[in-house]
Amino acid sequence: MNPEPTRLLRDAFGCFMTGVTVVTTIDETGAPRGFTANSFSSVSLDPPLLLISISNRSANLSAYTSGRGFAVNVLSEGQKAISNVFARPSEDRFTSVDWQAGPYGSPVIAGGSAWFDCSLERAIEAGDHTILIGRVEDFDASTAPGLGYCRGAYVTPAAAALSAEHGPRVVLAAIVEHEGRVLLLDDGAGGVKLPEMRVGQGGARGAFDRLIAETGTDATPGLVYAIYDDTERGLQFIVHLCPAATDAHKAGAFVALTEAAMTDTTDPAQQVMLRRFAAEYRQGNYGQYVGSHVAGEIRPFAKG
Repeated sequence: MNPEPTRLLRDAFGCFMTGVTVVTTIDETGAPRGFTANSFSSVSLDPPLLLISISNRSANLSAYTSGRGFAVNVLSEGQKAISNVFARPSEDRFTSVDWQAGPYGSPVIAGGSAWFDCSLERAIEAGDHTILIGRVEDFDASTAPGLGYCRGAYVTPAAAALSAEHGPRVVLAAIVEHEGRVLLLDDGAGGVKLPEMRVGQGGARGAFDRLIAETGTDATPGLVYAIYDDTERGLQFIVHLCPAATDAHKAGAFVALTEAAMTDTTDPAQQVMLRRFAAEYRQGNYGQYVGSHVAGEIRPFAKG
């Protein structure tokens, strides 16, 4: 299979903000089950139907596909911790959560923006996920603002309003590579860093063009290698792999990724990223990192 459409879809979907939900059910033993999902959508008003999707690799798949129904809990902006609990493997995700059985029987989490208790209308296999269509049997909503998710980070209405007021805080960075060597610049503090450029009114493309122009290289934008939030500085970084046809440059130097060179990289997140790139370059396979400057996940894709 050509990996390019898959990569493009993944990157495109990561650019949109989605609501964060926890989908719950009761398994055949009577135990509560749940997972964090942002694939929640309305299907029909008459009858009232909605859908979510669950990975076919989920250990709880059978509980949802053969159970009586499920509940969609729309989390509020203060429930990031609950989202994280249900997004990670755990023996019992419900021990630290205030919940009760909904009118139709599935667990309803307290303090959310809304909940929908549904009977299972249909389960449809679709690629590597199964779509669950539920008929809404009962629901409730509160005035609590909802929790969103965009580009690997949580978004709240307050944060979104602040971002809109003060402009984007997105930084493009580039791993400009030629024959295994990477362009590194003086960071002004005794170390080195990747070329980077703050996104302004010209948008991401304008920022990237300025970045390449300042380095004086013939690099071209390639795979999105990392998307992460630096929560300490309030910045979001989008890092591209940028192959260069030659080693021409007017700033910095192309450096072999030795241990000494990577140790000189003063930004800890960039240092970890360059160590990963050095290993993946040798293997010929790359992954995309999504998360924060301290923790996240790597999603592999084939070298394009």
